Amino acid sequence: MFELVLLAAEPAVEALTDDLIDQWQALSASVEDADAAGPHEEALFGEPGVPSTRVAWQRSRVVALFADEASAQAAATRLLARHGDNDAVRIEALREVAEQDWVRLTQAQFEPVAITDHFWIVPSWHEVPAAATRVIRLDPGLAFGTGTHPTTRMCLRWIARQADVCSPSWKRTLDYGCGSGVLAIAAALHGARGIDAVDIDGAAVEAARGNAAANGVTLHTGPPERARGVYDLVLANILATPLRLLAPVLCVHVAPAGHLVLSGILERQAGELTNAYAPWLALTVADEDDGWILMHAQRRT
Repeated sequence: MFELVLLAAEPAVEALTDDLIDQWQALSASVEDADAAGPHEEALFGEPGVPSTRVAWQRSRVVALFADEASAQAAATRLLARHGDNDAVRIEALREVAEQDWVRLTQAQFEPVAITDHFWIVPSWHEVPAAATRVIRLDPGLAFGTGTHPTTRMCLRWIARQADVCSPSWKRTLDYGCGSGVLAIAAALHGARGIDAVDIDGAAVEAARGNAAANGVTLHTGPPERARGVYDLVLANILATPLRLLAPVLCVHVAPAGHLVLSGILERQAGELTNAYAPWLALTVADEDDGWILMHAQRRT
């Protein structure tokens, strides 16, 4: 493998990466801030759910990977013919990349995650920790939710801590925006029944179905329209803006004495979520983790 490293001004980045992939046989092209970790570093991509108005940094480093040196050299030659070697696009390096076991390297980034002392999320290639008495086997995939993000951890923690007292009443459970299905699976392992796991993303629905089978639990998966009637437990780990818009939809599904658990909310967004749900339910902050919060409400009987 060989990589061609380029410095590019922001206006040139999008066309450059398109050319590398579509015309010049690059296997991949990644873009990073050329000034990262320096005084001119730019925080281009902000908070989750907030779209960026720019496609690249003012000074971007583009790294293109090629199968062999000849392909990388040919791309460099074509690039110079098209752009020249100037301030807009400049070649920084062309070098060989050591062969690596990319599968093993990727797997090494995902370790078992302790939700509580005895409840763990464990990738399939890892041994189950000795302390774990309840385990979800979950591998990273296309759908959000591996247990590593604070928003997911808080939801899982809430389920585990409330289950001893509350799970006998969880006769119907809804995981709205289920992603990988990890919350629905956790609820099932902690005694919840009648679980609907729904998502607008078909890939997430398939992932949830497969993960449920791998963990020996039953979920009823499908699009959001599958959610009907009221549920004793409603879980939604999305982001603040869609959660605010979904307030009337989610609240109508909460049964008398039922619980609503919301995550994907930054600490500073607590007030807007409280106000959005106030006509139906009184939300309070039930947990916080690394700048994120979990909010909870229980409907009166």
